[in-house]
Amino acid sequence: MTLKFDAVLFDCDGVLVDSEPITNGVLRDMLEEAGWELSSDECMRLFIGKAVKDEAAMIEANTGRPLTQEWLDEFRGRRNEGLVEGLLAIRGAVEAVALIHELYDGCIACGSGADRFKVELQLEKCGFMPYFKDRIFSGHELPRSKPAPDVYLAAAAALGVDPRRCAVVEDTVTGVTSGVAAGATVFGYSPPEAGHDAPEALRQAGASAIFTDMAALPTLLEA
Repeated sequence: MTLKFDAVLFDCDGVLVDSEPITNGVLRDMLEEAGWELSSDECMRLFIGKAVKDEAAMIEANTGRPLTQEWLDEFRGRRNEGLVEGLLAIRGAVEAVALIHELYDGCIACGSGADRFKVELQLEKCGFMPYFKDRIFSGHELPRSKPAPDVYLAAAAALGVDPRRCAVVEDTVTGVTSGVAAGATVFGYSPPEAGHDAPEALRQAGASAIFTDMAALPTLLEA
């Protein structure tokens, strides 16, 4: 079988695991405690696909307080507790990843804007670690996180492939922008559930194709 791409690079949050409602619920509560009241939808719209630490200026402007390391540590602790308690894989994602891992002879990776501890916690809890072990890349460990292309460029380099020969799977405008900037072909996952950007927004950011069911991804990659 001739493959259309040399490697497939996956985002984590919202693509592999249904973490956004949990993470944003914790964030919304803590922002309200700090004096900035947001609805769940507003919080999701403002922060989806972004690292909280990178939004310090916006948070400080709306709370009137400095974004301290102590606050970030508390956020991550409460977030991690919520993920351990309630995190589930995206429907069909484990099966799709297993098949793609086999088709591509293991040449897949996870590139996330989140901190490594969170990414590894999530992949381990939801059964993805056998497919991504030693091929996990965090934007926190690179000069720039998404929407810059660094995380996907690092993943492609580690796999020894040209980023232009990579497929990237993303569900947010921030992530699609990152994949496109890396030169990859981006597939936008946009199911109707909360926690994902809309199909048109992903298309405008540069996604080459939009899909709503992870079970369709292996076939879509070769369409």
